[in-house]
Amino acid sequence: MIPPLAPLFQGAFASYRDVLTLADDPRAALPARVFLSPAQFAVQLARFAPEHAGGDPRARLSLWSKYYFRRLLPPVLAASFILDWRLPLALDTIEVVPGADGLPEAFKLPHGGAAWASPPPDPFARFAELLDGHLQPLIQALAAHSKAAPRLFWGNAGDYFDWCLGQLAALALPAARLADGRALLASPLRPDGARNPLFEPVRYLPQDADRQPWRQRRGCCILDRLGLPLCDDCPRRDAPPA
Repeated sequence: MIPPLAPLFQGAFASYRDVLTLADDPRAALPARVFLSPAQFAVQLARFAPEHAGGDPRARLSLWSKYYFRRLLPPVLAASFILDWRLPLALDTIEVVPGADGLPEAFKLPHGGAAWASPPPDPFARFAELLDGHLQPLIQALAAHSKAAPRLFWGNAGDYFDWCLGQLAALALPAARLADGRALLASPLRPDGARNPLFEPVRYLPQDADRQPWRQRRGCCILDRLGLPLCDDCPRRDAPPA
């Protein structure tokens, strides 16, 4: 655990206390680039979800990525939004603690990070280490391993990013603290004019007056190709589950 982040990992976030660690963590780890190399990643993927070993490889890696993002994003976003903390997340600088299930058990960072000295100029600056240093090369590697389009994995990452915002809002975090996250997902373009791959990963469709809006992904995660049912927020559903 990174000591300055300890106050975060209580209650609903207690399970994340040992996900972000430092070099003194005694668990065996691999450099992230080695973990994602073709030979090593094949070893990890062979351990993952053996019940789906014969299924569509793109769908299987989509499922793997969903677990990955669910492991990584909650502690990273909680640190950013609650403590205004920036973390060194670039793939070239971190190590991965592999779990027996082929998924990362933890991420060893080169140092504990620091609070922002002054507010970042825009959401993309706040999340540059996460987006450019980590997610971009990670998703490039996953797309190469699976031959799936990168948008599949960006959609999974964006889905969990949005989900994390909802979880933090439910903890009564002021809306102003989450503004950079909302703005990031609402921006079709980056400041340099390039497309934002995290733009509107989900949408909220109005329902009857007595029902909450239906949270629906923009793109399908294709897990049904593994024989799994469509997700509740799948865009291929005609209506939300009853």
